[in-house]
Amino acid sequence: MPAVPRTPRHRWVDAGLDALAVGGPDAVRVEALAAELGVTKGGFYGHFANREALLAALLDEWERRVTDDVLRRVEADGGAAPAKMRRAGALTFSEEVLPIDLAVRAWAHRDESVAARLRRVDNVRIGLLREQFATYVSDPDEIEARSVLAFATAIGHHLMAADHGRYGKDRALDLAAAFVMADREAGR
Repeated sequence: MPAVPRTPRHRWVDAGLDALAVGGPDAVRVEALAAELGVTKGGFYGHFANREALLAALLDEWERRVTDDVLRRVEADGGAAPAKMRRAGALTFSEEVLPIDLAVRAWAHRDESVAARLRRVDNVRIGLLREQFATYVSDPDEIEARSVLAFATAIGHHLMAADHGRYGKDRALDLAAAFVMADREAGR
């Protein structure tokens, strides 16, 4: 009788990331993932020693997607600094990745090792902003201020419930981005 193929590791990770995005780390349960995948939980142990190993793999995959993959795609697409920053933001906070990112941020409040991982990821993200702003802003204080404002807006607007009057949320965000990314020395 032919062997039944094992559920690939990436399917466990993808299902785990989906569960994390919806319910946080407490929702990442082997039994629930097996049911979601339509398999028995026995195959899980062919890829992971335990649930903690799966949680670490989820964080590894999230980190890869929001740092390595984003940086690679931004560099491959090229363009001027503002375009690169907008592209990085769109990739980092896409509909696919944003719920995972928000779940990791909430998780980091109760787990110092996750907080350390989030800090490392955020340092890469803000490092990209500093690097890009430095291509057309010479004052280090202004580079830091713009980087913090751009990053805080990218993260915070997902949590903001404010009305934006006649502008609407998307237009208000476009105005904020244009303001922070403007090249004032060149008159843009």
